[in-house]
Amino acid sequence: MLAELKELFGVWIAAVTAAIHTVMARIVPQRRVELVEGESGRFTARTVSTARKDPALAPFTFELAQGRPQPAPSAEWRAALRGSRIEIIMRPDHVLFREVDFPKQAADFLEGMVRAQIDRLTPWVAGDALFGTTAPVPIANERIALTLAATSRQKIQPLFALAADCGAASITGRVEASGIEPGAAPIKLFDRPLSGAAGGTFDLARLLRVSVLGAGLAAAASLVVSTYLGSEYAAEQQELQQKIAQRRAALRINRSDGAETLLAKRKQSSPSSVMVLEAISRVLPDTTYVTELHIEGDKMQVAGLTQDAPSLIKLIEQSPQFTRATFFAPTTRSQNEPAERFHIEAHITPYFGSGS
Repeated sequence: MLAELKELFGVWIAAVTAAIHTVMARIVPQRRVELVEGESGRFTARTVSTARKDPALAPFTFELAQGRPQPAPSAEWRAALRGSRIEIIMRPDHVLFREVDFPKQAADFLEGMVRAQIDRLTPWVAGDALFGTTAPVPIANERIALTLAATSRQKIQPLFALAADCGAASITGRVEASGIEPGAAPIKLFDRPLSGAAGGTFDLARLLRVSVLGAGLAAAASLVVSTYLGSEYAAEQQELQQKIAQRRAALRINRSDGAETLLAKRKQSSPSSVMVLEAISRVLPDTTYVTELHIEGDKMQVAGLTQDAPSLIKLIEQSPQFTRATFFAPTTRSQNEPAERFHIEAHITPYFGSGS
């Protein structure tokens, strides 16, 4: 639980930091510098956009030796890199490309599905890989296809260190995907803010953490004070609770005559688990295998293996016992599984009993 909360907090901090940097970048004009990766690990730096007062700079070619540029950039180039947005154009032969496809219904959460399969599609786990995808395109059998591009975080780390050492505001990595139509937009592999949009050196993520921690401590102090003050009114609270309990007891006595009617009505309007199981077994085809079935209130969740997951939605909707069927988790297919693993939920129509 603590690990999940810590990870969620980190993702939230990163999202808020990126949003703030985006807003600041729009308010304060940023210089853009491209680093084009060439052969033998050499990079050519050139300014893409500059303020009117900045002097024009000739392209600067260097290679990284132990994390430092050789030859070292001039004072003018170091000034140009400070507070700029560095965009790295990587060589396609230094990036791993994979063609992948997913069910059409997974279009809204493709990034999560790709991240969950990075260790299967690439030589790296999700934490050690930097990756991006092209826009999905529809293909046959209600599926969508896209191109995955990935590279090792360790390979890019020297460039992160170089950008941070130069005081850059952010660093972005792009690559031209091989095998896609000419003129298509490059694939973005990463986009990392490094400092303030105006070239400041303050740590915005740390500032957010400190702010949230301060708010938490203030809330804790407020809770302690309210608990201390609340102890003075404990007697009055206890007396009030006794009056409430007496009132509820009187209401139960008044409603006792209708208890049997209420129970009978609830029995007729509540779905039977056995009948739900029977209904779902009639709906699903013989090629579908159910591994999990959960019933909670008027909602049913079913999971298992099938040959065509999207068709199950229509079959379940056609049954009078179920309505509003939808996927509540991604549909996946593993190498060692012969079918797609689906997760579907639907609302149950509670008419399994008669009124007599």
